[in-house]
Amino acid sequence: MATGKSKAPAVELEVGDRTVRISHPERVYFPATGATKLDLANYYLSVGDGIVRALRERPCMMHRFPDGLSGEKVHQKRLPHGAPDWVQTVRVTFPRYNRHADELCVTHLADVIWAVQMSTVEFHPWNSRRADVERPDEWRIDLDPMPECGFDTVQRVAGVVHEVLDEVGATGWPKTSGGSGMHVYVRIRPDWGFGDVRRAALAFAREVERRAPQDVTTTWWRKDRDPRKLFVDYNQNARDHTIASAYSVRGVPDATVSTPVTWDEIDDVDPHEFTIATVPDRFAKLGDLHAGIDDAVFSLEPLLEWADRDEAEGEPDPGGAED
Repeated sequence: MATGKSKAPAVELEVGDRTVRISHPERVYFPATGATKLDLANYYLSVGDGIVRALRERPCMMHRFPDGLSGEKVHQKRLPHGAPDWVQTVRVTFPRYNRHADELCVTHLADVIWAVQMSTVEFHPWNSRRADVERPDEWRIDLDPMPECGFDTVQRVAGVVHEVLDEVGATGWPKTSGGSGMHVYVRIRPDWGFGDVRRAALAFAREVERRAPQDVTTTWWRKDRDPRKLFVDYNQNARDHTIASAYSVRGVPDATVSTPVTWDEIDDVDPHEFTIATVPDRFAKLGDLHAGIDDAVFSLEPLLEWADRDEAEGEPDPGGAED
């Protein structure tokens, strides 16, 4: 835990037409590299268009580390008190608990930098937007390797995912997870609720499993999974399930970043090379590789037909969804 008084004065950053004050800029957030709170803010400034595109108008959970990674991690659904009046929110409800939360709703880069001032490292947005939070416009394919599953398996399965997406006419936008897996996002028409999006995601995951049974599992309970396989986590599409956005830093010692990649890169990519120290230069060179995502909108109807077929053939829902 940090002790004593700050040795450096606060820094004021000009972000568009707003000024964001960064207190304790010298506080080390990532002890393994020495990266500070100000380094984190400057990283997000360097990928501004990308992080705003990934978060724009989505309810967003903040993963905060008030004392850096060596301290407690806070999962913050509700906007912290004291936010400037220009930081917007979106209300989401949790019917099971008869509660609601006014979550961060990014509309400008200054919102992201203010969240860093509030010690946010990771940004975890919903897959729906505030225009209708109950109807997702993003389908998420989470390739989650089990403990004995190497990244070479992730790379092979990503190839299968790409093949199936091409066959159904969907454009997938891959990124590293910032950990050992990968994510692929697909923009969808916001015509369905979370239940149907999850059904479609499960049907897709089963098709990937059929094509790569030696590498893939859709078994929900972790204890029942083969530790050498990759789990295609369809439940990341259930309501109120979130994963780190594109360009989100991860709360790990080497400050890795969930980084967009091209399909052609995947066979050679090393996800550990994407950090707050390296991604800014990559972004300056390549721009946002997800820049076209909003222009490639897919209808889930073919996958819902697969779901109907699977259910008619007696394929049970493995479980795991929560409202």
